Amino acid sequence: MTGRVYFAEAGIGPRRENTLNKIRRLFDAAGIASCIGDGDLTAIKLHFGEWGNDTHIRPFWVREVVDRVRTAGGNPFLTDTNTLYSGMRENTVDHLTTALRHGFGYEVTGAPLVIADGIRSGNWQEVEIRKKYFEQVKIAGDILDAESMVVLSHVKGHGMAGFGGAIKNLAMGCAPAAGKMEQHQGLCPVVDADACEGCWACINACPKGALEGEDETVRVIKEQCIGCGECMTVCPTGALDFDWENGLVPFMEMMTEYALGAVQGKEGKVGYLNFLVDITPDCDCCPWSDSRIVPDIGILASTDPVAIDAASFDLVNSRPGIRESRLLGNYAPGEDKFRGVAPYTDGMRQVRYGEEIGLGTADYEIITI
Repeated sequence: MTGRVYFAEAGIGPRRENTLNKIRRLFDAAGIASCIGDGDLTAIKLHFGEWGNDTHIRPFWVREVVDRVRTAGGNPFLTDTNTLYSGMRENTVDHLTTALRHGFGYEVTGAPLVIADGIRSGNWQEVEIRKKYFEQVKIAGDILDAESMVVLSHVKGHGMAGFGGAIKNLAMGCAPAAGKMEQHQGLCPVVDADACEGCWACINACPKGALEGEDETVRVIKEQCIGCGECMTVCPTGALDFDWENGLVPFMEMMTEYALGAVQGKEGKVGYLNFLVDITPDCDCCPWSDSRIVPDIGILASTDPVAIDAASFDLVNSRPGIRESRLLGNYAPGEDKFRGVAPYTDGMRQVRYGEEIGLGTADYEIITI
């Protein structure tokens, strides 16, 4: 079976068309309206951006989706879940404050904001999936209670997932902190004692107290580690790193199983738009936005999360890389730009495994509107 993915290129083109009109036409062409029943509470799942990030999806673009959902008969709300790491989206109060500061208020988007896992990430239920890693996964309660969903994803790089698109948005974005922690299990940092200078910067940075001093180096307390990687970002000598060889594939597959749980019970009730603009090397969870690694490409729409991510991955790699960016190589069209940023990653693993477990199909047809 081939997944249909609808595509609108970046730029105004011969029609001199703006992005708002492209979003409307993509929504209609992909048949997303048919996913929404009359009176449905419809979750519009997106990422509001960590405070300081400015390449997240624009609020006035989201307004176009809100209006299309209402036209289809749905009752839309904008939603995300709280983060596992420390930051400005760790609890609902800070999360909503950040969303409002980034322009996602009702006066712009036309829809209320709901943080789906509760004030301190305690609102979740277990969903049975019976897959390789998980019998059940933990999904935010308000995501489960919505009758339909439209998933808006900003495609960009990611230091562990390779790239972030619809699958990662479903997996991490629909899980409470406890579910995010489950997905990160196995990605526990290891310490190079020879490189460690005993500065304790990592101990001070760890949000869960999972590091302790031991002689002149540090030790990871595995039972407390959440795999967030904050210790690695502050280590001045690079003494902390993940065990990429043994931990990366299980992480990717666990993440994909969570994505399956996020849409369980919503068969035929979920639509997707992937925004291939401002394609940065880092996730929007970073409190900054680095330079683009490829030129803007456009927007994709589909009702298949695997197909839309497969198409997104291929489209990014089909473009020439921007040398004045964090790309370390793979500049030529056809080369893996995400590996050009993080050579140890395999962004397509989530796509391949998503097809294996029945989340969607990696075989796609692009239809340019």
